[in-house]
Formats: sequence, C-alpha cells, structure tokens
Amino acid sequence: MTTDTGPFTNRPTQEPYRVGFLLIENFTLIALATAVEPLRMANQLAGTELYSWKLLTATGDYARASDGITMVPDASIQEEHSFDLVIVVAGIDVTRSFSRKEVNWLKLMARRHVLMGAVCTGPYVLASAGLLDGHACSAHWECLEAMQEGFPRVQTNNRLFTVERERMTCTGGTVPMHMMLSFLARRHGQELSNAIAHMFVCDRVREEREQQPMPMHPGLACAQPKLAEAAQLMEANIEEPIELQELAALAGISRRQLERLFLKHMGCTPSRYYLRVRLNRARRLIKQTSCSIVEIASMCGFVSATHFSRCYRKLMGRAPKYERMEFCPPAEANDTLPDTMASLPSSSRQALKRARTEPTYGTFESSDSG
Repeated sequence: MTTDTGPFTNRPTQEPYRVGFLLIENFTLIALATAVEPLRMANQLAGTELYSWKLLTATGDYARASDGITMVPDASIQEEHSFDLVIVVAGIDVTRSFSRKEVNWLKLMARRHVLMGAVCTGPYVLASAGLLDGHACSAHWECLEAMQEGFPRVQTNNRLFTVERERMTCTGGTVPMHMMLSFLARRHGQELSNAIAHMFVCDRVREEREQQPMPMHPGLACAQPKLAEAAQLMEANIEEPIELQELAALAGISRRQLERLFLKHMGCTPSRYYLRVRLNRARRLIKQTSCSIVEIASMCGFVSATHFSRCYRKLMGRAPKYERMEFCPPAEANDTLPDTMASLPSSSRQALKRARTEPTYGTFESSDSG
C-alpha cells in the first residue's frame, strides 16, 4: 500500500467523490468500461455511494466508440458541473477527434483545481490543452511518438500508468482498471482494492512502474531475453540507428548469434527487422503529426527523403505522400471498401472505415505467411 500523500490520496468524505468521463469521438469502449467499473464495484462492496460519475460530450449528443457502438451521455460540457476528477477517454484518430470546446473546458476545470486523468490516447487531449506540461505522462504506445514530437514539455514515458501531483494518465486496453485500483488503494486502502480485483477475477494487479509491451516483440522477453533486448535497443535508437555489430555487443551476444535468433524467431534478418521498426515509426508520424516527409525521414534515421521513400514504398506498398493523403481522405472515400465487406453490419463496417486512419491498419502479418 502506498504512503504517498498527494492529491489522489485524500481520505473520502461523507459526499460521493464526483468523477466526470469526457468521451472523445472514437473513444475505445474497453478503456471506458475498465475505468468506470472499479468505481461501481467500490460502491457495491462498500454498500454506500463512495463515487458518482457522469458521461460527458462536448455538445450533449451521443458519442460513437471506435467499435461503432453509440453512447448516450448524461450531460454536455456546456452545462455547469462540479467534479473532483475528470478523466478523458479517447481512442482512434485522436488528433482529429476533438475540438477547442473540449480543450477550453478542460482548462476551465483545471483552473477550478479539478484533478485530471486520461486513458488510452486521452493524454493527447490533455497535452493539447497544455495540462500535462511539466508532468510525467503515460499513453498508449501508438500515440507516444505524436506526443513526443508535438508536446516536448510533456515528460512521456512507457509505463503502464502514471499518477503524480494532480494528474493520472495511462495506456489503453485493460490497464485503466489497474490505474483505478491503484487510485482506490490510495483513497481507501489496499484491502478494498484487492476485494474489487477479486470480484473482477483479476489475479494480478499490475503496478505503475511496469512497462507497456512494445508492439513488435510481444512475449519475447521471457522466452528469448537476448532477442527482446536487441529489439528494445532498436526501438530506442531509431533516429541514429546502431550498427549490427554494436547492437549484438550491447545485447551480450555475437553478430552471428543475433542473426540466428532473428531468422529463427522473427523470420527475417536483424537488418530487415530494424528497417521495419523504423518504417513503422515513420508510418505513425505520417498519420499522427504534421511533420514533413523530409523531417520524418531524418527522425527515422534515413540519409535522405529519397532513400526513405524508396524503402517505405518497398515495405509498405505505397509512397509516404500517398499514406499522408489517405490520412485525410475525402468524404466520398468512405465508400471504397472492398465489395466483400458489404455484408458487414453497419456499425462494424463504419468502425472499420474509421480505423483506416490508424497506423496499425492492415499491418498484421501471420508468422505462417513467411
């Protein structure tokens, strides 16, 4: 149990602790659910209303989640509210899914000394409001580069979640539940937090200091620690790539061993894997920032924009400039999905259309495909 005495550790009063969840268009439903449910269960187990919450949108209109499901909010941010904590819930295409209305309202809440939180890609919205300047911040790995490039005053990290001073931020998926369990332990003690975890059949509560797994090498750390270490070194050295000889030495193996590990477990050479890591970062920067192609080429360790474009086209199947054009597709382009998708339910088809702006869209390759 933590002994921190920050703002998130205040003992509860007789009044319910008031939480507002600001839903950003295309928010992820799992992030919202895993943030709200621990509060519900805290009330249930305590047999009293420890927490109250409201779902909010900018105008009071429904919010559409990334899976196409629509949520009816309790209120709009244009109404008068009193909250102790506001949590921003975002998801796909976050850079284009909110407006000045949400930003200005968040600034107003901060001026009223409301504590601020964000889940999944929600930290991007808080950062856009300047509310994470000088703060440590966790966010989903998919938007970390966009935050690092767009908000240099934000101290981004790769931890699962970060709770410090008047801010609490976390990655996506089920991690909001672990952040909220930590939050509840701070306010009520570890015993209640453990009881809530037990109700959700959660056999291990993850800790704040744990790192979120990087996308290119899930599960490798346990089975092949040297391979995972080499992959992590590649992820950490993109702007100035490391020579393979030096990379192997840093991982504590020979270059030949390094090549054997990658060929056996990744199905490609270390050089090919490293190139893919750099180009995947480039793809995220193209989709999520306004940086020029020349700037992105430099950020990803390419000697020229021409060399970068050639490598990108070869691996990704299209030139970077066309990737950037698809990032801002015209409205009529929404009807260009293959005919085989015509039979999909409306909500799932619309969700798939919106997902086309995501850096990970269409990137999965089965390990059996060679």
